[in-house]
Formats: sequence, C-alpha cells, structure tokens
Amino acid sequence: VIITSLTISAILVFFIVPLTIVFFIYLTNILLLIYQRNSELKADPLSNVWDSARKTIARFWDIYARVWHGYELHGVENLSEGPGILVYYHGAIPIDYLYFLSRLFLWKKRLCLSVADHFVFRLPGLKLLLGVTGVIPGTREECLNALKNGYLVSISPGGVREALFSDESYQLMWGNRKGFAEVALDAKVPIIPMYTQNVREGYRMFKERRCFRKLYESTRLPFTPPYGGLPVKFRTYIGKPIPYDPNITAEELVEKVSYLSLQNRTIYFALCKFLFSFQTKTAVQALIHKHQTIPGNIWKALLERFDKRRK
Repeated sequence: VIITSLTISAILVFFIVPLTIVFFIYLTNILLLIYQRNSELKADPLSNVWDSARKTIARFWDIYARVWHGYELHGVENLSEGPGILVYYHGAIPIDYLYFLSRLFLWKKRLCLSVADHFVFRLPGLKLLLGVTGVIPGTREECLNALKNGYLVSISPGGVREALFSDESYQLMWGNRKGFAEVALDAKVPIIPMYTQNVREGYRMFKERRCFRKLYESTRLPFTPPYGGLPVKFRTYIGKPIPYDPNITAEELVEKVSYLSLQNRTIYFALCKFLFSFQTKTAVQALIHKHQTIPGNIWKALLERFDKRRK
C-alpha cells in the first residue's frame, strides 16, 4: 500500500503542474468572456480597448513566474522600437514564453504577436484568449500584415517537433524551415534571437520513441504528454538583433535588386534567405551555449534559485 501510494503521488507530482497550467489558461479565457459580456465589448481583440484585461492577465502570470520560477528577463533593450521578428527555442511547455509576453507588456506596454501551430486553433474554448493575447496563424500574409502594423512577431522554427523531441541537450530541430527569414527579408525587419535558461529542466517530455514520432508526423498532433513543473530557475535572454544588412537601406536594396534579371533576383533572395536563417540559428545556439549547462541538470537548475551572484 505504501509503495502504491508513493508511486501514485510521484505520478501526480510529475503531471499536476502542467495540468494546473492548462486549468489556469482555460480559467483566463472564461474570465475574458465574462469581462466581454459585462462590458459589452465588440471591439477587435487586438485593439487598445482590451489593454486593461491584458494587464490583469499579465500581472497574474508575472506573479506566477516570480513565485514558481524566480523568473528574470534580460536584454529587453535589444528589442527594436519598431517591428521585428523574435525567434526562440521551444521548450516542452512554452510557459517561459508566456512569462516573457507578460513581463514585456507590463514593462513596455507592448504586445508581441505569436505564431502558433495549427492545432492550437483547433483547441476548444480558447478563441477569445488567443485573439486578445495576439496568437496568429503562421501564414506569410498574417506575419507581413502584423509587421506592417508595427508589431513584434515571435516564432519558434522548431515548433511542436522541437517541443516534443528535443531534450536536455537543447538541440535545435528547425529542419529546413526558413520562412521566418523570408518574411524578415520581405518586411525589411531585424530578427532577434531569444532563449530561456533551464526551460527543459522545468518541463520535459518522455524520451523519443519511434511510435511517438510516427504518430506525430502522420497527424501533426502532440499526443505525448509533458511532465515535471519543478520550480527551477528561469532566465530569458534576448540577444542582439540581426539586421538584414546594417550597411544598406531598404531603398538601396530595392534599387540594387532591380538591376538584376528575374532569374538572378530569385537566386539572390534565396541566398539571402539562407544566410539570414543560418545567422539566426547560429545566434540562438550561441545564447544556449553561453547560458545553459549542457546536458541540462535539474539539481543545478534548482540550486540556481539561490544563486544571488547571477542576478
């Protein structure tokens, strides 16, 4: 009986925090629906009318971040004043990213639009929350429109695959994804790398199994449940922006490219896209190598909660 009780308790501890996060997310959406009905709001979820609701949500998650993970955010000065694309490593649960959004809004009153996987929009009961917090599909048109309107746009090229199948080695799983670089080139905006220390020590996935990988690749749905939720130290680092070309203006670029033939122009942009993508991947990997113990260590990540010298 004792062994059974301890086993059940251990299982509950491993899964209760991720389930609690899901509960809080749905509770937030319910409260937004109540706020919308009581205030008779019919405005666009991205409009400033929703700022008071966004501020309340941000305060809640910022308190949670401080208490549970001793959350710190570094490098906010590296964010461009205008539009830009944030590229980050995707943890098993992107709770660190939610912390970042909350603190950014509280510190700078700035909304960063988030590119999410298609399955997120099929989750029931989250439509209003996704709209108010600026979660958008990852289409080229949506991203370009957001950048044109002056927003920061964030994306994790590894996405769900990186969340499910990366591990404490913090390997980037971007495959051949370069769409974010193409959007940045088209919009003439910088790319800013971002990484959260110990995100894999806080929440993990079960070791990759061939059946899990086949199931994901055939359905594109995350069937593997995350576990953990340990109160390890989280620090988000925003790296230096990567401009398309610091020595050439957008007008000069257009003028330069206009002299090329259509075929050469296509080759030129393909090369630029590859180089921009490679620079970004290198920058994110540099942040990981600078700030993360590899392989990740849960006990060290827990002890960092008490390391005053790093603050």
